[in-house]
Amino acid sequence: MLRVKKDWSFSMAEQANTTPRAEERKPRSPRGGRRDDRRNRRDDAPAAPKEFEELVINIDRVSRVVKGGRRFRFKALVVVGNRKDKVGVGVAKGADVQAAVAKATDVAKKHLVTIPLQGETIPHDSEVKFSGARVLIKPASPGTGIIAGGVVRQIIGVTGVRNLLTKSLGSTNKVNIAYATIEALKSLVPREQWLNVQPVKKAAKKEAK
Repeated sequence: MLRVKKDWSFSMAEQANTTPRAEERKPRSPRGGRRDDRRNRRDDAPAAPKEFEELVINIDRVSRVVKGGRRFRFKALVVVGNRKDKVGVGVAKGADVQAAVAKATDVAKKHLVTIPLQGETIPHDSEVKFSGARVLIKPASPGTGIIAGGVVRQIIGVTGVRNLLTKSLGSTNKVNIAYATIEALKSLVPREQWLNVQPVKKAAKKEAK
């Protein structure tokens, strides 16, 4: 039998023609390049401004005794406002902090209160008692600022009120103080409505003959 030897040798010229040059090779695109471009476009897109500002006032861990032991959950107190004349307070519970805050925010947005502003203050004073907490709010002259502390200051801070005097009495429960503050703001009457009200005159009693 005749053995045929294959000639695998090539000339240098043929090898140069068949082998692609390094500079002619196109760089391979990284894996997931299109996905990265989409993500970059989303990140570069400007975020839409929020209509309401959300502020978490307090978060508590609460427990419930069940058959198997204790069941722990979280309770969130949230206030929302548009820095103008809208404000609301919500309380909700959830399995974790994020769920509780989300639920409380939804509750606050569903129970918004409109504040009748008089410039940068309120038209008149108001005192409201809610459960064991009592809150007093009074109008203040320009330049006074918000004289309040704790929960009352946080709630007034997300409204359009810039000058206000407040006093919190009674219970120190944050939920009660928050709802008392909202009720005080809710009880305000615009100045246009109570300035034009005519006082009721009592009818003179006729003397019996």
